[in-house]
Amino acid sequence: MKKHSSGTAGYVSFVLHAHLPYVLHHGTWPHGLEWLLEAAAETYLPLLRTLRTLQEDGIPVHMNVSLSPVLLQQLAHQDFRDELPAYLERKIAAAREDAGFFELANETHLLGLARHWERFFTQSLEELQLLNGDLIAGFRNAQQNGSLSLLTSAATHGYVPLLGTDESVLAHFRTAVQAHRKLIGTDTTGAWLPEFGYRPEGKWHFPVAPEGRDDAWQAAQRIGAETALAETGIGFTFVDAHLVQNAERIDDGLHSSGASPSFYRPYRIGDSNVAVLARDPRTAAQVWSPEGGYPGDFDYLDFHKKRWPGGHRYWRVTGANLGMEAKEPYHPDAARERSRVHAEHFISLVAETLRSQPSPDNAPLLLSAPFDLELFGHWWHEGVQFLENVFRILHNGTHGVHATTTEEYLAQHGTAGRVRMSEGSWGANGDNSVWLNSETSSLLSKVYAAQLAVRDAAQSLQWTAGGQAGRVARQMCRELLLMESSDWPTLITTGAARDYAEKRFGEHADAFSQLRSMWLTITDNRALTEEEEATLAELERVDDLFPDLNPADWKS
Repeated sequence: MKKHSSGTAGYVSFVLHAHLPYVLHHGTWPHGLEWLLEAAAETYLPLLRTLRTLQEDGIPVHMNVSLSPVLLQQLAHQDFRDELPAYLERKIAAAREDAGFFELANETHLLGLARHWERFFTQSLEELQLLNGDLIAGFRNAQQNGSLSLLTSAATHGYVPLLGTDESVLAHFRTAVQAHRKLIGTDTTGAWLPEFGYRPEGKWHFPVAPEGRDDAWQAAQRIGAETALAETGIGFTFVDAHLVQNAERIDDGLHSSGASPSFYRPYRIGDSNVAVLARDPRTAAQVWSPEGGYPGDFDYLDFHKKRWPGGHRYWRVTGANLGMEAKEPYHPDAARERSRVHAEHFISLVAETLRSQPSPDNAPLLLSAPFDLELFGHWWHEGVQFLENVFRILHNGTHGVHATTTEEYLAQHGTAGRVRMSEGSWGANGDNSVWLNSETSSLLSKVYAAQLAVRDAAQSLQWTAGGQAGRVARQMCRELLLMESSDWPTLITTGAARDYAEKRFGEHADAFSQLRSMWLTITDNRALTEEEEATLAELERVDDLFPDLNPADWKS
């Protein structure tokens, strides 16, 4: 195994995952639609504007962006498209009101910051207008010009290791690829496993009893995540480093089974042709950690302290473990310079890491850098500036590191053999404990009962019929997908928005229960009552994601 020369270190591939749970028609502030509007204004539009600027400057960008299907549905929804420009105009007006106050108070520096926010949100509004109000068109255009490779994920971000039936796992990715094809206009060959949750094939049993189904405890043979990906045309995915580090190499006749897997080459999973790439552990913490990483730099904008009304932020991080009263005013120029310094440090670290690693098969190495997209711009205000600086530095070529997409790299350099991985995630403890614990077990019990009910119902000939039966079947599937979202147990376990998560899960569980009663009525050859018909129509209005959803995707 050889290390690469000082001239060429290898490749880096950013994989940025854009995802928010379904919040349309389910509250506005502090939890609900406001999340989506903030992400669009502070992350998606600034990123698209930056990609356009880099293209105009002749700076190539090769980056992966995963758009979760549930996010795509919301970005395409007319209600969101109507609300976003109004939200941006409100933020601009609030900045102007702040400026007027600071001018009267003779607060010159804060006046400049208010104008900073006015410019920032005006730029987002101008970018939206260039796209005729269509954010998805911006991502589609960036893919067409070669800047982005757009990937998918599970339909509503269901956590794969804990999904209770193979039908539910398959339905998530079948629904995902259909939605991606419709809204992006192309197929995708890559997928982000929600929470990097992976499960291999093998015997599996419900970790908690499905509500009302004591007959379901017996272990059964289950498919692995790679089987669902391969069945839907997905060719690669990503996991946390410890899953590759602890994986078993498989001797495939071309590659030895002796050496430990490398973080910097992709492998095929088991007997499948689905490739897996590990998150680089060394550079990851530099980017996402608010304590020891870049976002915690004292010159960067503090996320938590806001001025009301309006909600604009005027203070910098200032120091570690400080109270809100100790925060000092933000200086955009100083923060911008820190983002350049951090970009330079990041690329140097990537180059150093790649040069220090042997290649298991003498192929060029790839450092995979996956992050939540909303980190850049929303949580870390200077994050999009950081990305812009990274690609400008890469273009200079002084570090010997080249940007690439995962798809491009696999096409040119293939995989380094096969591995067999254990179950795990990128969550706390690297296991399922964020999504399976004493605080979430009651949710899982209801989810498992609903999954089994759908599996049973899908055996009926009426499951794929038209009329009321077809409408009820489709809405049952929608509500099940919404119950399965990994966001609800995440928010409950972390305490980030527990009340909202419990409320939302309860609403979808109640809706599913009502729909199942309707389904039993229909299969008993009885018509729905006027009240049931009105309930069905309201559920279709409120939870109207995946309009082309196919209940046949839940059939065995």
